[in-house]
Amino acid sequence: MRDIVYSFQVSLDGYIEDASGSIAFASPDAELHQYFNDYEKAFDTHVYGRRLYEMMHYWETADQEDEPIIIEYAKTWQALEKVVFSQTLTAVEGNARLATRPLAEELAALKQAPGKQIAIGGATLTAEAIRLDLVDCYHVVIYPVLLGGGKRMFPLFEQSLSLQLVDQQTFASGCIALTYERMRTDSL
Repeated sequence: MRDIVYSFQVSLDGYIEDASGSIAFASPDAELHQYFNDYEKAFDTHVYGRRLYEMMHYWETADQEDEPIIIEYAKTWQALEKVVFSQTLTAVEGNARLATRPLAEELAALKQAPGKQIAIGGATLTAEAIRLDLVDCYHVVIYPVLLGGGKRMFPLFEQSLSLQLVDQQTFASGCIALTYERMRTDSL
């Protein structure tokens, strides 16, 4: 069965965007960008909320850029299946489709299909997946910046979630990538 991974870039104080909605703080240098290029190859499906899909849509044509590192990521991203949850979009482009089932049903079907890992993104959509206990792994790239406010990476929880660190990497820029697996109560 495939894992569902919540993967995002975040400030040290836990925000995925600042109070104005900007993600400019999350601008990877060449070393970190190559890490993302390599990391993306572990997936064959992305599940997005509307806003994140629209933000990531840049990569549909980024293979026309001049920088090889950008072209590499764009080509990898373009090949991935994208499943988009939206109440307002009527169409999506490239290798994407609009979700036709509720989140739990869509993710269950994806998990049962053969393939690589599934990435889920979009704070609102992922918050629902976390509340439904559908996220298996958490991959966080922490930037050495304090934003002081904005959109939180994680929703407020009614109960705690136990996680186990399974991978970590530090970059010259001061960024840290951490990967945690969800500890299930039946495995304690």
